[in-house]
Amino acid sequence: MRTTKQMWTVGMVTAGILLSGTAAPVFANQSLTETGSSLMYPLFQQEWIPAYRAVAPNVSISAAATGSGTGISDAIAGTVNIGASDAYLAPSEAASAPGVENIPMAISAQTIMYNLPGLKPSQHLKLSGNVLALIYEGKITKWNDARIAALNRGLPLPNKPIVTVRRSDGSGDTFLFTTLLCDTNHWWAANVGYGTSVSWPAVQGQIGAKGNSGIVDALAKTPYSLSYVGISYLKQALATSPTMGEAAMQNRAGKFVLPTPATIQAAAKVGAQHVPQNEAISLIYEPGIDSYPLINFEYVIVNRKQPDTDTATMLKDFLQWAISPSGGQQAKYMTPVNFLPLPPSISALSKAQIDHIHG
Repeated sequence: MRTTKQMWTVGMVTAGILLSGTAAPVFANQSLTETGSSLMYPLFQQEWIPAYRAVAPNVSISAAATGSGTGISDAIAGTVNIGASDAYLAPSEAASAPGVENIPMAISAQTIMYNLPGLKPSQHLKLSGNVLALIYEGKITKWNDARIAALNRGLPLPNKPIVTVRRSDGSGDTFLFTTLLCDTNHWWAANVGYGTSVSWPAVQGQIGAKGNSGIVDALAKTPYSLSYVGISYLKQALATSPTMGEAAMQNRAGKFVLPTPATIQAAAKVGAQHVPQNEAISLIYEPGIDSYPLINFEYVIVNRKQPDTDTATMLKDFLQWAISPSGGQQAKYMTPVNFLPLPPSISALSKAQIDHIHG
């Protein structure tokens, strides 16, 4: 369990470019803008925005999947009302922008996906954080490497190079993925670190792609490839090719688990016991026999100080609706994009942060 990491490396540079000052955003009345997390984008664009239009028909909300790094920077700069992020604010960001809050709105997860001809989708490859670190470090280069085979006894693994795919934009998904690598591999923790962007080790043939959609597209077009994908894109990814699959990940207890509502909830239940008032906490690699190791809070990054009372009220009303059990937390909005609602204790903390918003 960790609240704020000791080491945010160069990875948070993308998100911290505009930390010299926190400007109050200026917007036309009855309009809210959101940029950021591509993982969270389907929840905003497909579920929350259409649903909230029925609640507040005079409020227009726009969303853009720009990546968490941009969402954080936009929110800090005051160019948008809401920055969506899979990552909480780095300590340096929080210190330099004291008027900005990170507020959990939902629980999500990340899947490890691959395009592996010869493997049926039902034959979930087993992987660990350490093996993934060795792959992205360039020490494991073939699918039939003994260290992968040891986790997948009896599974036919091809003698083919692994094509690693990773995000080329500032990404909360990169933050989540590299956090797991730090938690499971000492070399990665000491030499690469974690963040929305990192200095990736040079690996032959590696592909960079923007957004979760870009990652899915690269995987679908590239046999024998591997990457990390936000769970809200799981159905889309599996539909692209019959050779696409998702890995069962080894958790802290040594068990291999898929990201299901039960395994995500198991990890969230542990993590929710230790959340600080500012809600800046990683839920990666939580203990528990059934815990999935790659889960997270999905955050909105907002300025407490809004340009006027009307804008502040409009923003607060939307965010309060989004965390309400009778509003945005309903299963009919969460389930289609593979999100889970916040536990009551976390909703209470998020509500307290939302209450700080003023004009």
